[in-house]
Amino acid sequence: MLIISKNWHLYLLLLFSQLGFAGEIYKWTDIKGRLHYSDTKHVNATELKLIQDFSFYQVKKVYDGDTVLLNDGRKIRLLGINTPEVEHSNQAAQAGGGVARQRLQQQLVNARVRLEFDQQKQDKYKRHLAHVFTEQGVHLNLQLVRLGYAATSTYPPNLKYLPELLAAQQIAETKRLGIWQYSEYAPKLSNELNKNNKQGWQRIIGRVLRIKKTPKSCYLKMTGNFDVRIKIEHKQYFADLVSLIGKKIEVRGWVKKYKNGYSMLVKHPSAMKILD
Repeated sequence: MLIISKNWHLYLLLLFSQLGFAGEIYKWTDIKGRLHYSDTKHVNATELKLIQDFSFYQVKKVYDGDTVLLNDGRKIRLLGINTPEVEHSNQAAQAGGGVARQRLQQQLVNARVRLEFDQQKQDKYKRHLAHVFTEQGVHLNLQLVRLGYAATSTYPPNLKYLPELLAAQQIAETKRLGIWQYSEYAPKLSNELNKNNKQGWQRIIGRVLRIKKTPKSCYLKMTGNFDVRIKIEHKQYFADLVSLIGKKIEVRGWVKKYKNGYSMLVKHPSAMKILD
């Protein structure tokens, strides 16, 4: 619970509005006539409506469906989502990549955007990580998922808007919108993986045979010499992994060659479905 005395109330209102505070702020006077502000409601307290002071930016360039460049030079990676790759020097175009970029470009014509950050402000590539909103209030990350141009991609501890993104993805997937209609994104069995079909974002189905633990990771050893790797720092987000033994699951992410088989790093249970 946060309580701020009268002398700090103007600073409080300014700070919360700048941070985009989503909760309620209440004002009340105690029996000695002192004014207080809190995020917890008290008897006879009145709720304050905060006016958020947003900064808006012009987009200079759209690299692909989930990465843009602002006029101030910052490269922004849209949080919580992943769109197929477009063609560039080291990467062939993936199904749906060009359409996703085109959709994002259309939304940004003559538009300015504001940014909402999460726990981590930048990734290892020095890109700024944000949820991006137009002046009209369109949440572009969410819209791309809802229309099927993007899949959810969760990187803890950045979990902002995750329930909304997952709900939107479920609808798009059920209706077979966007990428969900392409054969390239249909699930494949873990024992079907080979060096010719492991590229790009994948949906892999297999049965969990056993669990291997190391000081740094847990591995779900699956059929087809395939495993799902969960780092120790991400294990807190998963329920009892032992209960998955014998279950058929689908996992979503990027496949890598690992020893004599293949492996996928999964950071959050939103990338995993239990099928039986």
